[in-house]
Amino acid sequence: MATPKILISDPVDTVCVEILKKNGFQVDQIKLTKEELLVKIKEYDGLIVRSETKVTADVLKAATKLRVVGRAGTGVDNVDCVVATERGVLVMNTPGGNTLSAAEHTCALIASMARHIPQGCASLKTGAWDRKLFSGNELYGKTLAILGLGRIGKEVAIRMQSYGMKTIGYDPIIPAEVSREFGVESMSLEQIWPQADFITVHTPLIPQTKHLINDEVFKKCKKGVRLVNVARGGIIDEESLLRNLTSGQCGGAGLDVFVEEPPKSAYYKELLGHPKMVCTPHLGASTSEAQLRVAEEIGDQFVQFFNGTALVGAVNAGSLANAMSGVNKPWLTIGRGLGLVASILGNNASSIEITVHDSTLTDTSFLPAAVVSGYLAGVSHDPTINMINAPALAKSKGITLTVTKSTVKPTLQKTLFVCVKIGSTTFKISGSLHGDVAVLNTIDENTFPGGLMLDGSIIFYTSADNSGYATIDATLRPKGVRATSLHQSTAVTGQTTWLVARIAQIPQDVNLEAAGLKFIGLRHF
Repeated sequence: MATPKILISDPVDTVCVEILKKNGFQVDQIKLTKEELLVKIKEYDGLIVRSETKVTADVLKAATKLRVVGRAGTGVDNVDCVVATERGVLVMNTPGGNTLSAAEHTCALIASMARHIPQGCASLKTGAWDRKLFSGNELYGKTLAILGLGRIGKEVAIRMQSYGMKTIGYDPIIPAEVSREFGVESMSLEQIWPQADFITVHTPLIPQTKHLINDEVFKKCKKGVRLVNVARGGIIDEESLLRNLTSGQCGGAGLDVFVEEPPKSAYYKELLGHPKMVCTPHLGASTSEAQLRVAEEIGDQFVQFFNGTALVGAVNAGSLANAMSGVNKPWLTIGRGLGLVASILGNNASSIEITVHDSTLTDTSFLPAAVVSGYLAGVSHDPTINMINAPALAKSKGITLTVTKSTVKPTLQKTLFVCVKIGSTTFKISGSLHGDVAVLNTIDENTFPGGLMLDGSIIFYTSADNSGYATIDATLRPKGVRATSLHQSTAVTGQTTWLVARIAQIPQDVNLEAAGLKFIGLRHF
């Protein structure tokens, strides 16, 4: 593998650079304008950002080598994940690095609202002594509603329970029995609104959560309910918040994030200046500990990704993360390999059916992506097709993908069968794992005795006799390319056989198709 070249375009702790360089990476840490980034991005295999650099569709389309974009932090709303997926670019983040800092900042805002700490501080600094004006409320006995019970929501709950707060919450993914383990009673949103004294949000900003808290929600809440947002601007409707702060329906708000950063719209002057507002300029992750942690994490994740040892923090390719585990990785190899073999049979597949024979393989979710990435890369000769973009590309081409586990004990353990329908014909290919080595066993009724290792660069040729080897030799020899080994399948009576030549180098400027040869470079994943 060539030395990966990484661009860090936002301020990230130097420990990230140290980790990458220690592992042999070439690293440039420079701040670029968008115009400069559009030019420079062509040079890099990886890009690391925080929130300042906007990884837009234009940037992703300008990149010719880019394999991964890493966000040293949690949110990836500054990365066009849809286009990244289409381009086969992995997007990863560091979901755990900011957890404690964001949770502590949330707790600080809750306490600050309850006791008017910022307002009291500002007043005292002017020389005033307004003790009655800033009389507050205890948190003990109050109900805190936590919307989003992931890492940060959980840590907020644990900390605020120490104040004696009752914690309730909502999360469409976290089961009620799980949240109960850390002291949060799971409820529906409709149950939460009338009970909450304080509400804190810890969700991503997606269409389902935009303006999650709005005028209609405020009507259902207790008069004087207080809100905190250290997640993403836009989850709370800011103009609705201002109206309800003014009317008194909302008793206070603590905002660390905004729809506009920095806030510039006209209504922000009134919102940020409201006496019941506590606000900070997106400081949730702004601790030295958090910045060190996310820098270490993204550096380690890049090393693992480029070395092919693990995949952590994948945002747009969850199945790939499963495939990179030690147990599953050989299945990734055989899946992609059989997909590449299938590509020699035709380029207009309508369906690919995968059957797994192995009682020990518990996760098969990544196999369709592995097989179809090999198939599409083989038929298109496009090296940018991978497990990230292949499923979406297959869907756009009308290729249906299915995977099942067989209960029938096969002759060979750890066996994969791939059925590819092309037109009215269905082809069946099988392969197996011998340890970590993937081998091709059959193509329809043709069998490769002992298995054909799926590695390296291979040329396939169909022939009724051994004359195919002469064709291969005559085609490659003038270009100085020779076969290092030859293989022949056994077939039932009346069928042609497959002849296979393994070559040591990729043939350049050789018209293989004109000679009836099918080439696949199985080493190129």
